[in-house]
Amino acid sequence: MQMVLKDDKTKLVTISDIIFNTSFNEGLIHQVITAYSNASRQGSKAQKNRSEVSGSGRKPWRQKGTGRARVGSIRSPIWRSGGVTFAAKPRNYCQKVNKKMYKGALKSIFSELIRTNRLVVFKDFYIDMPKTRMLIKKLNSIEFKEALILTSNLNKNLYLASRNLHKVCVQEIRYINPVSLITFKQIVCTVQSIKKIEEMLT
Repeated sequence: MQMVLKDDKTKLVTISDIIFNTSFNEGLIHQVITAYSNASRQGSKAQKNRSEVSGSGRKPWRQKGTGRARVGSIRSPIWRSGGVTFAAKPRNYCQKVNKKMYKGALKSIFSELIRTNRLVVFKDFYIDMPKTRMLIKKLNSIEFKEALILTSNLNKNLYLASRNLHKVCVQEIRYINPVSLITFKQIVCTVQSIKKIEEMLT
């Protein structure tokens, strides 16, 4: 499979059919994205039940004869400052996803990005200085308002220039994830990035 370079339309780049021309597996992608999103949850919410709140275990008053409702502890959930009935505890939301499933989902996403013309390849994509206006000018030249720029190695100028742009993100290939890939309307790759992706997903 071949793609035309965005910055040099006279040249073609060959990409792997195994990675960039697979069928769209909606169920697998949904499962992987759900697992990825759940793994980012803190799960640190904690409450105290009646055995954990501070307070005496003594019965406040005798069972009968006072005219008041019977009660056995001031730590009862129906009392102010009492425990919580079904207290929340720290929880791990991580779901197990096999490496083969994760790679399969990324392959399916990349293939769909190419089919929908959302992924473009450049021979080189860089700016000379870490200036936001220079990056905006470069993106405007290719009529992109928002983009995820994938680089094989950390490009300091691109990274610094993109920090002020809400809809532009620069990521190294080793940090790519399914959520970022489906969030941005356009994905910008270089030839070197494509080779790194093929190495990672082979």
